[in-house]
Amino acid sequence: MAALFPLFTKISYPCSFSSSLLSLPSKIRQLVPATITSFQVPTSFFSSLCLNPLYNFDYDSFYASLIGDLAHKRHLNQMHAQLIVSGFAHSGFLITKFVIVSSDLGYILYARKVFDEFTDPDVFLWNAIIRTYTRHNMFVYVVEMYLRMQEMGVSPDCYTFSMVLKACSSLRALEMGCWVHGKIVRNGFECDGFVQNSLVALYAKCGQIELAKRVFDGLCDRTIVSWTSIISGYAHHGQPMEALRIFSQMRQLNLKVDWIILVSVLKAYTDIEDLEQGKSIHGCLIKLGLEFEPDLIISLTAMYAKGGDVMVARSFFDHVEVPNVILWNAMISGYAKNGYAEEAVELFRQMISKHIKTDSVTVRSAISACSQVGSLELARWMDDYIGKSKYKDDIFVNTALIDMYAKCGNVDFARDVFDRTPDKDVVVWSAMIVGYALHGRGQEAIDIYHAMEQAGVVPNDVTFVGLLTGCNHSGFVEDGWNLFLRMKDYGIEPREQHYASVVDLLGRAGYLDRAYDFILNMPIKPSVSVWGTLLSACKVHRHVTLGEYAAERLFSLDPYNTGHYVQLSNLYASAYMWDHVAKIRVLMREKGLSKDLGYSSIEIDGKLHPFLVGDKSHPRCKEIFEKLVSLERRLKEAGFVPHMDSALHDLNYEETEETLSYHSERLAVAYGLISTAPGTTLRITKNLRACVNCHSAIKLIAKLENREIVVRDANRFHHFKDGICSCGDYW
Repeated sequence: MAALFPLFTKISYPCSFSSSLLSLPSKIRQLVPATITSFQVPTSFFSSLCLNPLYNFDYDSFYASLIGDLAHKRHLNQMHAQLIVSGFAHSGFLITKFVIVSSDLGYILYARKVFDEFTDPDVFLWNAIIRTYTRHNMFVYVVEMYLRMQEMGVSPDCYTFSMVLKACSSLRALEMGCWVHGKIVRNGFECDGFVQNSLVALYAKCGQIELAKRVFDGLCDRTIVSWTSIISGYAHHGQPMEALRIFSQMRQLNLKVDWIILVSVLKAYTDIEDLEQGKSIHGCLIKLGLEFEPDLIISLTAMYAKGGDVMVARSFFDHVEVPNVILWNAMISGYAKNGYAEEAVELFRQMISKHIKTDSVTVRSAISACSQVGSLELARWMDDYIGKSKYKDDIFVNTALIDMYAKCGNVDFARDVFDRTPDKDVVVWSAMIVGYALHGRGQEAIDIYHAMEQAGVVPNDVTFVGLLTGCNHSGFVEDGWNLFLRMKDYGIEPREQHYASVVDLLGRAGYLDRAYDFILNMPIKPSVSVWGTLLSACKVHRHVTLGEYAAERLFSLDPYNTGHYVQLSNLYASAYMWDHVAKIRVLMREKGLSKDLGYSSIEIDGKLHPFLVGDKSHPRCKEIFEKLVSLERRLKEAGFVPHMDSALHDLNYEETEETLSYHSERLAVAYGLISTAPGTTLRITKNLRACVNCHSAIKLIAKLENREIVVRDANRFHHFKDGICSCGDYW
């Protein structure tokens, strides 16, 4: 009978013996007479066994084994009842085991109930319930139980401290973590490896990188966990180069890397945009067989997307059956940042159609893509989506919406978003100022700036970039100069962009000598943007000598930029120096450079239609050119005289006139006129600066057709209506 005791105790009593026969080993079942069908096992039977000293049996190990085999809540209830009836409910060892198993099965509340019913828990039982909350990321409860543990006077051990520090790290509770650090020192665990690694992770995740490094430097035995924590800390807090330096130190020690540390290394290479080195890490992942680790797929997607290799990034994205929001964000932002705006918008539409929860990063990336597409209809759709979401009052999202509307050609809609945004910070104010500047509404930009000052918001460097740009486009030379000087009152050191804006301000207004003197007296070395701005101004005012000097500086700083050669060629062409134009073209061919093709696009019914100069590929090509001929006739009847300098080629008069009428923006206008109802606003985007002739022609076309035509070129917006342009012909 003693041999059968362990088997009987598996049966809840009182119970039917026959119902449990199948659970017995076959050799034992053979000993049971076949005639026995059922008998009751009395409770006193188990009690007598437990009290009989003849049975020298290790009940703790036996019950611990049974507890470890539990798989369902029903079994937990039965075992708990068994422990109570058998008198083992006060065994700290068994209750600790019970709490751990309950936690592993996911029954957190049940584990807590059993814990609370136990009187005077020791450190092991406290660790068990703290472990329960740690494993389920319920870190607030971890801290709560630790504080209760302290109140009860129970001394924590190294495992307690490790779990509590992890909770503080996850909650970014630095102050609490520092307090726990003090307790660690007082309890003598400051040299424990687990605790030290947890401290490195705490300070790294909370942004206290120097403290993390101090603890890391004091480690006697650095494990992979130690290295991972410090590298991750640097990588995720804006110090990618330091993260890579420490990773290099680790590799010199021939330590084996894991996928966790490589996530941080890939992020570091992504941040410094070193795609080639990132590819070497990718190769390492393949050799280690880790290329399909979910977190690494996210990192690889982000790296390739940000590095411009969106096709490879998309292949990783498509490999994941159910991408999480981080992966969606990496792909959408990668498309948006590398000129694939339409793909970014389409992917965002797919995401919301699948009812995948977005976050602030998702919507801001999608808004950025909409800004690049330039479609006002798409912008309105995005605004409507945001208005129905939880991000309608998100200040970062609203700032992006202001920028989007400004870049999609409607600064008044941008102002509506600005006005409804509560608690405006400097970024919101600056976005509105830049929006007005982009549309040549310099006075409104200045008015917003004064309102900003009255609201007590201190401007930043971006604010002044917007103000100077607005003054450039509006011809406010003195206002712009005074605003530039005002920067010092706020302790803002002018950057390259500010200096280039001042050169543009002076040069555009014809003060070329003053602009040149300003460049010579700059406290920083003139950059490509500064000399390029001066060359552009020289082209406008046909100052060949100064323009040639600026071009020489540009060629020495950036010898393979096509735009510089084109600018100089255009300067020569505007001065009818055709032999010099020919020389520039020869020089470009020798260097293997070619001029960027100019193109224009127009949005019709939510679809963009692109056009090149003289483009005859459109399905409605015949109608477009018939409209062009009609427009050209009406322009001549209205007294329009073509601006021959805009041809920038050594052609005869008739050839020049025909070439000008077939510029891409003229084709886009013609298509818009035949494709929309009378009175519809036409919205056109051009990748280059609009030519003077097309600018003059579109002004008159807008009047003749009684249309508003909005053209966004490489520099700004032009709003044509009633024969005038919003730029006042100052551009």
